[in-house]
Amino acid sequence: MRTPQDVERGLTAPERLGLDTRVEIRKAATQLLDEMPEGTGRLVIDLAYTREIDSAGLGALMLIQRRAAERRQAVVLRRPSEEIRFLLVLTKLSDLFEIEGD
Repeated sequence: MRTPQDVERGLTAPERLGLDTRVEIRKAATQLLDEMPEGTGRLVIDLAYTREIDSAGLGALMLIQRRAAERRQAVVLRRPSEEIRFLLVLTKLSDLFEIEGD
């Protein structure tokens, strides 16, 4: 029997998540969320190669999380750097996402 966590889609975030890349990642994430049945699955955003996130990038992550919440799905931020983890904690966005380390 399948559980809601059985369905998982992945996305690799760009090196710089910001004004220039926010629309692209949001569209890709929305497409992946829509591919999963509503009420099931998790979207994993790999931040291992991301070195910089600005306010536009944080806004994109919030919009992705909002879309997932509307569909009763989870968003996981995987392998963020220590600096990005700190930024997520500072902005209290760490409360909205599952965060996975290495």
